[in-house]
Amino acid sequence: MGRELLKEYFTYLRAERGLADNSVESYRFDLAKLKDWAERHGLQLEKLTHKELREFLIDLSYLSPTSVNRIISSIRGFYEFLQIDGLIEKNPAENLQFQKKAEKLPTFLSYEEIEKLFSVPDVSKEVGLRNRTIMELMYACGLRVSELVGLQIQDVDLEMMIVTCHGKGSKMRRVPFGKSAAEWLSRYLKIRLEKKTKSRALFVSSLGNPITRQEVFSFIRQYAEKVGLEGVSPHTLRHSFATHLVQNGADLRSVQKLLGHSDISTTQVYTHLRRDDLKRAYERFHPRAKIK
Repeated sequence: MGRELLKEYFTYLRAERGLADNSVESYRFDLAKLKDWAERHGLQLEKLTHKELREFLIDLSYLSPTSVNRIISSIRGFYEFLQIDGLIEKNPAENLQFQKKAEKLPTFLSYEEIEKLFSVPDVSKEVGLRNRTIMELMYACGLRVSELVGLQIQDVDLEMMIVTCHGKGSKMRRVPFGKSAAEWLSRYLKIRLEKKTKSRALFVSSLGNPITRQEVFSFIRQYAEKVGLEGVSPHTLRHSFATHLVQNGADLRSVQKLLGHSDISTTQVYTHLRRDDLKRAYERFHPRAKIK
């Protein structure tokens, strides 16, 4: 009976839902796994319970969350079809939970890589001095590139070493910066304040226009390629800022405020760093960590 039901379902997908052959084959491939599993356990497809479907999904733990979620969608569609046709009263797949995709960990640069990157611009020239100052400030404050290009001259307080920026949703936050960024800002501002332009933007082009996000992306990528670093963007500096704070013992609430995250769960992606550090410390110092 199970085989007939599947055939009826695939006919329904083609005839009534108008799915292409490739899409139907995807459903066939996914539901074949369920059919084989049911037969191995002496069960019938139309009589599977929610608990049994969950057990089937547990057996798929070797697959990626994306693959498992596709199979769940196929199962849901099949049992919705059976319910619509009156072949089952209750849909056992109705409350199957999709798996959360693994959080992609942010890429960041080491201290040594930061130094290599920052050494590239020719600071004897105006554009090189500006670009070095931009990178110093982004790394010192964890700024988004949109926040960086939106800075006005009056947003920088060199005496207090604080920058005022406007983040997502026009939320304002004040972020401190250290001596290194302060020194580069001081050098750059001497040139910036001499520029004859009506713009009050902190960082401007040679023509006096506010620098764009695309320009920042471009020169950071070019500098990174010169020193053999791949996949580096302005956001890499933001991630490096947060990563190095956490690695050196900063608590997540403080990092959350500095980054301007409205929800602590967004900042929790950096907790893997603390766990990794603890694991390395354990393996290095615990007397029985390496005993086999």
